[in-house]
Amino acid sequence: MDFNLPAELTAYLVELDEFIEREIKPLERENDNIRFFDHRREWARTDFERGGLPRHEWEALLGEMRRRADRAGHFRYALPREYGGKDGTNLGMAVIREHLAAKGLGLHNDLQNESSIVGNLPTVLMFRDFGTPEQKASFIPGILEDKIRIAFGLTEPNHGSDATWMETRAVRDGDGWRITGAKMWNTGLHVATHDFVFARHEGRDGSPRGIGCFIVPTNSAGFKIEEYLWTFNMPTDHPRISLTDVWVPADAILGDPQDGLAVAQHFVHENRIRQAASSLGAAQFCINEAVKYAQERKPFGKALATNQAIQWPLVELHTEAAMLRTLIHKTAWEMDRMSKPEVAEKLSDKVAMCNYRANRLVCEAADRAMQVHGGIGYSRHKPFEHIYRHHRRYRITEGAEEIQMRRVAQILFGFGRKGRGEG
Repeated sequence: MDFNLPAELTAYLVELDEFIEREIKPLERENDNIRFFDHRREWARTDFERGGLPRHEWEALLGEMRRRADRAGHFRYALPREYGGKDGTNLGMAVIREHLAAKGLGLHNDLQNESSIVGNLPTVLMFRDFGTPEQKASFIPGILEDKIRIAFGLTEPNHGSDATWMETRAVRDGDGWRITGAKMWNTGLHVATHDFVFARHEGRDGSPRGIGCFIVPTNSAGFKIEEYLWTFNMPTDHPRISLTDVWVPADAILGDPQDGLAVAQHFVHENRIRQAASSLGAAQFCINEAVKYAQERKPFGKALATNQAIQWPLVELHTEAAMLRTLIHKTAWEMDRMSKPEVAEKLSDKVAMCNYRANRLVCEAADRAMQVHGGIGYSRHKPFEHIYRHHRRYRITEGAEEIQMRRVAQILFGFGRKGRGEG
């Protein structure tokens, strides 16, 4: 059994580092762009007079970063070559996401809007795998050219993880559909041209059948942003919306009209393993910074690092990071050798383990880094409080950690399908 990373992948990490130093770091420093990454960042990033939305200058900077990364051939790494990508693997994306996050905050891999020089772009693959020829021809080029942006409307004010109980309804109306309901946490909707709105059009509450994924233009009559929900981490681009008799044509459905949740779940395992890798990288950054500071800081005439009260909590975190790294790499490697149905059947519990443990670890590591650094760690002169505030949401979004643990329990105890007890 060979645990070494592929040589081409480690070489690509070097190429990414060189690109960051050559193209991204200079951009980060010019025109006082560094203001977005220091203790003033929320005032620099957040337009408090526009409901807490990201400032135009901040989003313009992110856009320039993405364009440079795309020109260099990095942004579409995970996409197939037919779309200008590099056929990036799940293992490759996991290793890259961890590597970039372990560098700390910066324009190369910022936490806001999941912005990175190596993009995720799941909507392209959703259209590739579920779209009609006409939808593929229209939406895929538009997404890649940044002319089309699509938000994701699944969660509702009264329904989150229980998506099959959603209250949003679609009814037939002539040669189209009329949709009425409400959605929450439609991230990125302030710049989106379309929204994936999941709505029940037949079947009983609690059934996964009878729910469609409707492609709704955000400028449709009756489509209204009610408010932007201010969160622990700012700026906010997470609105609550209402839909009142919103009409869309019959062909504005992605995938099987009866099985829209298959679209919602299409990329869930890839997203979760990549999120786990990012959380692991950020956790390792916090651990490394705490160790470094403990060696430099000398209260009472000796380094903090000589105290076991400092050593042992960091040893625990560093050990868990090492174990998680192995599990994440192994799980991603196995995902590359299975079809999507096989991943859902054989690996969903392992992906869940990686995700909820990594998301919890980064919160613990950021909190410990604050404690080791003392007052300066709690301040916004250090990035730990920002890392904590951002990654804390991952214990709720992309499947709350309780949902992830329930999935592990389903497999472990054999609820719903054949269980297995191996490690």
